[in-house]
Amino acid sequence: MPGQSDVRVWLRLVLLSCVMLFAPLAWSADGGGAKEQAQRQQDQPLNNAPVWRDVRGGDHPYQTTQVRGVETNVLVQTQGEIWRQIRNGPITIYGGWLLVIVAALIGLYYWRMGPLTLHKRPTGRLVERFSGWERTVHWLTAISFLVLAASGLVILFGKYVLLPVFGYTLFSWLAVLCKNLHNFLGPVFAVGTVLMFFTFVRDNLPKAYDWVWVIKLGGFFGAREHVPSGRFNAGEKSWFWIGVTLLGIVSVVTGFIMLFPNFEQGRGLMQLANVIHAVSAMLFIAMALGHIYVGTIGVEKAYETMRTGMADEIWAQEHHEYWYKEVVKGRPGAAGTMSAARAGAMKEGWKL
Repeated sequence: MPGQSDVRVWLRLVLLSCVMLFAPLAWSADGGGAKEQAQRQQDQPLNNAPVWRDVRGGDHPYQTTQVRGVETNVLVQTQGEIWRQIRNGPITIYGGWLLVIVAALIGLYYWRMGPLTLHKRPTGRLVERFSGWERTVHWLTAISFLVLAASGLVILFGKYVLLPVFGYTLFSWLAVLCKNLHNFLGPVFAVGTVLMFFTFVRDNLPKAYDWVWVIKLGGFFGAREHVPSGRFNAGEKSWFWIGVTLLGIVSVVTGFIMLFPNFEQGRGLMQLANVIHAVSAMLFIAMALGHIYVGTIGVEKAYETMRTGMADEIWAQEHHEYWYKEVVKGRPGAAGTMSAARAGAMKEGWKL
């Protein structure tokens, strides 16, 4: 109809007039930025420094988003590239070599020296070394740590070591599994770390005789002489304070910063936390390799004491003599009891 066509024409003319009227206002509101950029393109072609400065800063009035939160209006974050270079550079390279060298040194030591064995034959008389609660706390923390360490290594080194072997499909499934395990077991490890501290802190306080153990390197080298110690020797105390406590707390705190971004800590803090988390984790795993070696194949019957909670009196005398004497005397706080001697099966016959 002619009437409707005339109305549409008039509406278009009004709209065009509004655009022409308010365009100069928008130009002036921009502070002459567009004009400055146009002049810059004439003087310095392809130099878009002001544009990218605004993009990185996130303060430009025409740079916005419907997503509200910390840094949501920052389209390009320069620190992200710096974080990527640090993560894929020094952390991956030096951290990987640290673990390889520590594992190689442990393997070389075991090959040359073998396990630390008892000087006397076990008597069968047992000493309670760890209670049920202490073993529960230890294994809760240890198992969660092992899963976190394995999944973290896949996340950090997987694309360099596993991806070429597994391919993209299988590795993607493995990476997603490790990511979820890492996220959900992190809080479990945090609880275990706190319980570990309050459960074992009393017996890990430094003593004067710990320096003798340090000077003699715990009897692990040379003639492997007997070095007396308390319930925990200086090596175990170092693992407790540096590994479990210090590196454990650093790993937990930085992990929580990344795990819960809803507290508006921002990408910058999360990237810094990721770098600290990775460094502390590499040191933590390196120390854990030594602790696991000593607690399994490195020292005869050491694993049995944490698995069953009991230790033969000869083992207690040769590795923790001061603590063993306190148990024998029945001193309060010695955290151990003696059991009756057990006769050998061949002496009494096999009893069913």
